[in-house]
Amino acid sequence: MPVKELKDFLDQHGVKYVTISHSPAHTAQEIAASVGVSGRELAKTVMVKLDDRMAMAVITAVGHVDLGRLAVFAHVAKADLASESEFKGMFPSCEVGAMPPFGNLYGMPVYVSDTLAKDVEIAFNAGRATELVRMTMQDFVRLVKPVIGSFEMAR
Repeated sequence: MPVKELKDFLDQHGVKYVTISHSPAHTAQEIAASVGVSGRELAKTVMVKLDDRMAMAVITAVGHVDLGRLAVFAHVAKADLASESEFKGMFPSCEVGAMPPFGNLYGMPVYVSDTLAKDVEIAFNAGRATELVRMTMQDFVRLVKPVIGSFEMAR
């Protein structure tokens, strides 16, 4: 979903948001630092396989997905990180690693860490590695309807 399509979707649903352009960075924490957003507020979308079904695990930029806890939480036998080759074609209009955490628009479930869900706002990649969208967590939850749970571990 390119930035324009994401913005159109948000506009159609009456969401107030801000876009933030930034120079390329290699990690979510570098992005957070460069744009002055807390690493606890910047969402990192991690592609996972839950029993062989693709899903998004959305955590803070400073955290890691605890795959064991995610598997228990999602009621699956196995949770693994997905390789780039396994999900690259699922987001043809997005840069790899810059997919927005709107799995509902791609037909996949979204799991959000309770750590991230506590924030008032959320910022996330918007389809390009040089642009973020910032909006309220309340609007994000309303649009995405993620499953919220405890599966993030601190670094």
